[in-house]
Amino acid sequence: MQILGPDQLIFGVEDLDACCRCAEDYGLKRVEGGSDGATYEALDGTGIHFRRGGDAGLPEPTAPSPNLRETRYGVADAATLAAIGAELARDRDVHALADGVLRARDDDGYWISFQVTRRRALGGPHYGVNVPWQAPGRAVNDVAVRMDVPALPLTLSHVVVFTRDKVRSEKFYSQRLGFRTTDAFTNLGPFMRPAGTKDHHTLFLVQAPGVGLEHFTFHFAGAHEVLRAGWDFARKGYHSHWGPGRHLMGSNYFWYFRSPFGGNIEFDADMDQHDDSWVPRVIAGELDTTQAYLFTHAEKWLPNRPNYRK
Repeated sequence: MQILGPDQLIFGVEDLDACCRCAEDYGLKRVEGGSDGATYEALDGTGIHFRRGGDAGLPEPTAPSPNLRETRYGVADAATLAAIGAELARDRDVHALADGVLRARDDDGYWISFQVTRRRALGGPHYGVNVPWQAPGRAVNDVAVRMDVPALPLTLSHVVVFTRDKVRSEKFYSQRLGFRTTDAFTNLGPFMRPAGTKDHHTLFLVQAPGVGLEHFTFHFAGAHEVLRAGWDFARKGYHSHWGPGRHLMGSNYFWYFRSPFGGNIEFDADMDQHDDSWVPRVIAGELDTTQAYLFTHAEKWLPNRPNYRK
């Protein structure tokens, strides 16, 4: 099944103003909104939608608000959409919504839905890295750090949710929807990607006593953009939860912050790509396996100034 990845995450929240500020400060563009909620997008049209937790237009909650209410996946074509509907209808209710979306529940009770993707193609200058033994990644006189160019979210990357039974949930996504496990932490759960993307993961399932959102993130263009966007986010008062650093599984750069959406929001870049020949790594999730390295945010400083640190 040619599922490309998440097109939209739908939330039930308590503080609409805080969510709007957070989305805008993160770099997402508001495309619609009012007193009952709003929709924000990355550059390719993937994004988030949120309404008040008690809004009757939202699907039933699986965890207390604020929290994720629905993950809407984009698929390649109408044939894929029909195949998903037929497969899921074998043992659960599948709801056909007015806008051509099919909605059902997974085995943890999370609402998942599917639509022919509405993503826009991305374009822009080459993002290169200069390494001494290879051809220059950037043209001569092309400056990497341009403060006049904003660091913006490009596309919805992945979502991480808690599961009561990681084995059962992994089987559902692999056997029913064609996801592949790229890597797994034996004590936590699997990293999974659908057939329509080579991204290391669009879904990470974490074993826990209950269900709910752990975090979500959008891809940025590279390490510089994660650090710069995260720096700006921290300066605006958001609490740095984890990072900046780089993961081992997936190799992506990361920086996590607290958010009003019921889980953390991450800045993410440079994730590994895998095809079907990849053999998953299965290891315990520990301090030395969940991150290759980790740093702590600090204020700027200059030598020979009062705040100089040796």
